[in-house]
Amino acid sequence: MINMKNNFIMKFIFSAFGQNTQSQHIHVLDGWRGLSILFVLAAHLLPLGPKNWQMNMAVGALGMSVFFILSGFLISNFLYKKQNIIDFLIRRLFRILPLAWLYIVIVLFLKSANEMQWLTHLFFVSNWPPMHLTNVTSHFWSLCVEVQFYLLVALLVLFFRKKGLLALPLLCLAVTWYRIDQGVYVAINTYYRLDEILAGCTLSLIYNNEIFVYLKRFLSRLNPYLIFILLLISCHPQSGAINYLRPYFAAILIGITLFNKNRHHLNYLLNVNILFYLATISYALYIIHGGLRYTWLGEGDTLVKYAKRPLLFAATFLFAHLSTFYYEKYFIKLGRTLSKKINNYD
Repeated sequence: MINMKNNFIMKFIFSAFGQNTQSQHIHVLDGWRGLSILFVLAAHLLPLGPKNWQMNMAVGALGMSVFFILSGFLISNFLYKKQNIIDFLIRRLFRILPLAWLYIVIVLFLKSANEMQWLTHLFFVSNWPPMHLTNVTSHFWSLCVEVQFYLLVALLVLFFRKKGLLALPLLCLAVTWYRIDQGVYVAINTYYRLDEILAGCTLSLIYNNEIFVYLKRFLSRLNPYLIFILLLISCHPQSGAINYLRPYFAAILIGITLFNKNRHHLNYLLNVNILFYLATISYALYIIHGGLRYTWLGEGDTLVKYAKRPLLFAATFLFAHLSTFYYEKYFIKLGRTLSKKINNYD
């Protein structure tokens, strides 16, 4: 029964990429995705120590860094194997847009948003100055980074095919250099945050090329717990210049669990069933929690607010489950069907 459930979840997660789950699914990535959403929810909804420790900011940045690495890895992995831009864009946009746009329409209508707020949110450019994000859409900056990256990588592959992906590691270094030049440790603008996705793309290129066999072997021998500590430090706002290395620590950490053949204890943790489920509903959890925390469920003084946290978590998980399996699932299937029809027509 458990195996049947896991197979269903695997197929659902990777259906947006059209991958063969029997041969191409990488189990540990589900675990990382499940952990990443837990980090983000904890950072946004729970007190992680005294405020002056700034651990909420550190854990939130850690969760998003892992998420971006996974995104870059999976997207590059798909395009490396099949340079079908139409297929890629249809599947990705049918995965992202339905819930995002539904959420945007509801919250911006309730806030009586102005025209510019509507336009920048619907076209995912609200993380560019002048910022038009609101309190209930503040978390949408990451979707802006994602969608803008989709267009960038689609253009690269459209014009240069698989060779276009080889530019992504160089672009990653360029973005990091720009952050160093501007003295920006962490920000929500695409031009300051894109190196996290691009580091994931670089990890995918390493994963798919045998010429990196010695690098893979080296990464597999590193201690994942030490790298995790370094990653957490690089996510803390008071860590100074080590923040510039955040994308690379995150990519190395995930790379260790990909390349290690002896299976660290961490790999076993990443394969627990609950993380597969969290990975499945992670997108809906991320979208929905950002709005619910500004409703009655998240309001009140400190004591009242945290007394209602169990209700907030319950509502978030309930709506995320319903959205994933009774709303988003329809559009993912529709996108997959449309993509197949277009490909068959061509």
